[in-house]
Amino acid sequence: MPVNLSSVTAKQVNKEKEMVDKTLVIRKINLISEDFKALKSLAELDYDEYTSGPVNQVLAERYLERMIGRTIDINYHLLTELGHPPPTDYFKSFLDLVKIKVLPSDFARQIAPAAGLRNRIVHEYDEIDPKKVYEGMQAAVRDLPVYLKCLSEFLEGVD
Repeated sequence: MPVNLSSVTAKQVNKEKEMVDKTLVIRKINLISEDFKALKSLAELDYDEYTSGPVNQVLAERYLERMIGRTIDINYHLLTELGHPPPTDYFKSFLDLVKIKVLPSDFARQIAPAAGLRNRIVHEYDEIDPKKVYEGMQAAVRDLPVYLKCLSEFLEGVD
């Protein structure tokens, strides 16, 4: 009698979803949401107001670092707990969420560059360009609600 591969795959996926630590992911979502509120008020400033002193810039950098870092933590957790190898880099962690149906492909490509911004902030490869951070902040305000919505929808299927 032939084996129904689609049912085997579905059983494997359901078993693997049980490995996801939903409490951990929800805790990180809540932390991202708290920082998002603060970042959103900074993103409402025009560029001249944003750059009028160092405080706004430092706050934006720190909020972005924390939020993007947490999204990457979530990405790695979901991927590895669902049986995938760890992504080769943070950028790819967003792209790989397409494989497990967390993010649509177009959106994954849109949000993935956040990993590069996080790396520039954390590692200070060059002098941090306030314009790049400001643009990254605008992108985060646009993209993070979509990311969190996709993640929440995915978690609804996790026991």
